[in-house]
Amino acid sequence: MMAPNSSIVALMIPVLLISFMRAASAANFYQDFDVTWGDGRAKILNNGELLTLSLDKTSGSGFQSKNEYLFGKIDMQLKLVPGNSAGTVTAYYLSSQGPTHDEIDFEFLGNLSGDPYILHTNVFSQGKGNREQQFYLWFDPTADFHTYSILWNPQRIIFSVDGTPIREFKNSESVGVSYPKNQAMRIYSSLWNADDWATRGGLVKTDWSQAPFTAAYRNFNAQACVWSSGSSSCNSNPTSNSSNSWLNEEMDVTSQERLKWVQKNYMIYNYCADSKRFPQGYPPECALNTTS
Repeated sequence: MMAPNSSIVALMIPVLLISFMRAASAANFYQDFDVTWGDGRAKILNNGELLTLSLDKTSGSGFQSKNEYLFGKIDMQLKLVPGNSAGTVTAYYLSSQGPTHDEIDFEFLGNLSGDPYILHTNVFSQGKGNREQQFYLWFDPTADFHTYSILWNPQRIIFSVDGTPIREFKNSESVGVSYPKNQAMRIYSSLWNADDWATRGGLVKTDWSQAPFTAAYRNFNAQACVWSSGSSSCNSNPTSNSSNSWLNEEMDVTSQERLKWVQKNYMIYNYCADSKRFPQGYPPECALNTTS
């Protein structure tokens, strides 16, 4: 094999550097997020590639995205608090502001060592939530990083874990249910103490001898419409742009089967099946969001 010509190598190096820089900038926490609270307990490390949140008895910590989004496909890799995480909550969500806010939630409820985390999901529209679904995970979310994703387009919201859908919330305006579509939302995340309710309804308290508790984040990616100064970064006819194909994305047959598998084997609470909570009948969107 011939050695490469030195002039060719010299030409290749800037191209490789540019490619590397583009890849790095796609997941740079300095560029994409602001630490908003925690008095030094939130740290951006490894030249912006890693972010950690920590919680001790004095305070938790949190961050938010610099951008606001009106629809998007958002991915983040998280590695949750290991060991005895009872009483702690790691929240990762999209939210607007105000009393009639919209919100799309992942919340990870800590537990005693050896007991599984509970993944809590919820959707708020026009200030109304109470649409909880909860799951166990089919892996240890503290042993490694896993990808937690939100697809939010005008037709549906899909929560996914490592590419496997766990929940779909369809636009149910046809039956009088409001849907998040008019309020831009930021991405937020926080690690905080919620031992009054998080673990076994508050029976298990946070063991502060285990502090500080730390969760880690990496590989943020957003295919999204950035909202700024009253306008969207997506063009006026977004469906014509292949890079915005997620705006019309829906689950294929394989994804629908995976969703059924998760909900059959790992769902531990579904508000749409809680007859004691809704003795007069389930909320109208439940009929449209069933997987049976």
